Amino acid sequence: MLNFALVGCGRIAKRHSELLGHNQIDGARLVAVCDIVEAKAAAIGRQFDVPAFTDMHEMMSGSEIDVVVVLTESGNHARHVIELAKYGKAIVVEKPMALTLEDADAMISACEASGSRLFVVKQNRFNVPVVKLREALDEGRFGNLIMGTIRVRWCRDQSYYDQDAWRGTWAMDGGVLTNQASHHVDLLEWMMGEVESVFAKSITALVDIEAEDTAVVLLKFKNGALGLIEATTAARPKDLEGSISLLGATGTVEVGGFAVNKLKTWNFADGRQEEDGFMEKYSVNPPNVYGFGHQMYYEHVVDCLANGASQTVDGREGRKSIQLINAIYESVETGKEIFLPVKPVHSRLGR
Repeated sequence: MLNFALVGCGRIAKRHSELLGHNQIDGARLVAVCDIVEAKAAAIGRQFDVPAFTDMHEMMSGSEIDVVVVLTESGNHARHVIELAKYGKAIVVEKPMALTLEDADAMISACEASGSRLFVVKQNRFNVPVVKLREALDEGRFGNLIMGTIRVRWCRDQSYYDQDAWRGTWAMDGGVLTNQASHHVDLLEWMMGEVESVFAKSITALVDIEAEDTAVVLLKFKNGALGLIEATTAARPKDLEGSISLLGATGTVEVGGFAVNKLKTWNFADGRQEEDGFMEKYSVNPPNVYGFGHQMYYEHVVDCLANGASQTVDGREGRKSIQLINAIYESVETGKEIFLPVKPVHSRLGR
């Protein structure tokens, strides 16, 4: 049995604490929670009958913890992971792992130096239809890839951003690309391969925040394929979709729904009889935009730590989307096509 502790008891902590606190993950249990706001930590602590702390170092030194989960503000992920790495425990960090490349590199170095396993939450990789999409890709059923597209059309009104002063700020959060669309950006790069260049435009359309609530990005991949990112939190009056589509010389797949949870298109030149009914069989209806992937993600973490399974998203894999998002912001600020890898100069993210 692996003992998990949470650092940060904000909005996303509800999902993590329910899975761990209600024993929905075999081989894992919640043993402690921490937040600098005492009331937030106390509320989750009472709900699951575990100790609540306001100092993460006190929690780490006084409890039998195997894995610590960092759920603090995006801009604080790096600082907290680096401080926690000295305990040598496995660390799970929510997306985005960091805002700047410098912070991502410092996190990786700190964890490698202390022997801490670093896991970056990319739960959408574990969504059932996404898994089937990846299997088809690995089997070569698409042939040469032509185009990959992600669309995030969600609703986040002013009241969402007003919940916490850090939301929508450059120093601690970023905009729709860094926050809501970061999982989808990860999926696009994971499916399509390394990015050669990006060209992007963004606006802040409907809310009063520093960063963008709407963006479009044109990508060119090193394999010659093109890509599109359409991301907004300005869909009104409710969430519309979170989707990914891949077009290849011999196949087309679109995974839609509001949380990349529904197979909308599954067409291959080598059509297989056993795939009749695929659309219904591999579509799921999650209760919210987080989907069901967190449960499978935690099962993966336990499998890696307890059984030596191969890790899907470590720090170096998580860094890839940070590089890409920073390149996108560099393009937004300069109005130019940006070639990767790049060391951002004009991007305001994390600054």
